[in-house]
Amino acid sequence: MKGLYFQQSSTDEEITFVFQERENLLVTEDNFVKLQVKACALSQINTKLLAEMKMKKDFFPVGREIAGIVLDVGSKVSFFQPDDEVVGILPLDSEDPGFCEVVRVHEHYLVHKPEKVTWTEAAGTIRDGVRAYTALHYLSHLSAGKSVLIMDGASAFGTIAIQLAHHRGAKVISTACSLEDKQCLERFRPPIARVIDVSNGKVHVAESCLEETGGLGVDIVLDAGVRLYSKDDEPDVKLQLLPHKHDIITILGVGGHWITTEENLQLDPPDSHCLFLKGATVAFLNDEVWNLSNVQQGKYLCILKDVMEKLSTGVFRPQLDEPIPLYEAKVSMEAVQKNQGRKKQVVQF
Repeated sequence: MKGLYFQQSSTDEEITFVFQERENLLVTEDNFVKLQVKACALSQINTKLLAEMKMKKDFFPVGREIAGIVLDVGSKVSFFQPDDEVVGILPLDSEDPGFCEVVRVHEHYLVHKPEKVTWTEAAGTIRDGVRAYTALHYLSHLSAGKSVLIMDGASAFGTIAIQLAHHRGAKVISTACSLEDKQCLERFRPPIARVIDVSNGKVHVAESCLEETGGLGVDIVLDAGVRLYSKDDEPDVKLQLLPHKHDIITILGVGGHWITTEENLQLDPPDSHCLFLKGATVAFLNDEVWNLSNVQQGKYLCILKDVMEKLSTGVFRPQLDEPIPLYEAKVSMEAVQKNQGRKKQVVQF
């Protein structure tokens, strides 16, 4: 039985994906579940986080968002039984790769998969659903009537975040990075309040948002990265399309929440003072926080269950690419790690 692993170079800059033979799993013990994997989604691997958590290995398992059928349960498992259909996210320290026919996982990382949800939909939505809930529910307390700016809304994550915001009754504004993305966002139902096309670099996001909100600013900003320097000092063309941190601070209304994915955000004293005058807050979106804190396990399971419920009722309609076979997982993961492709890719077994 083969599984997909990655090996990091000595410089920690590049990683190599390899298939390796695995030993057959022994009888499942205690709170662990043996699972026949039916689908596993592809997501970027945060090697920097793994290094900070002292989790370096010669070969690290790949693939964490899985859906499958329970084959066997440990003696202390209380939530599942054989033949149950489940979905979940393997923890950071999992010994098993999701890109494998059979894995073992603790029952507290799994929830039941609704019958009408397909394997690929379940695996392809679970992680972005957790991120969206973390950002909009726990970090910014989104509610009906609030305005929210979601950057790069046509991405796999942006799509789910927009749908959750719409479901909560919020007014949604989003940015598009290409004409194709703009057309995708304009097809949303209910419609997005405003789609800001930033692909040509001429449209000013702050001006567009202030115009849409009557100069009041938005209640919540969920970024997809932020530019810390001026365009002249930023050599990366892709980063030049991102909003500057000053623009985001300008966009925020009184009591606003800025949810950032930029882990190295630098705020100068004038930036902090401006946020202070507005009574605004900055929160960092780290979807691994649920794996790093065992005391939040109950809330985490509630999120997983709610994501699946909204997927089964049609609230979440994920952007999924065509399913790919396991033997293509290595090449596909190399592309995903380089941030290539827009739709979520899922390996179907």
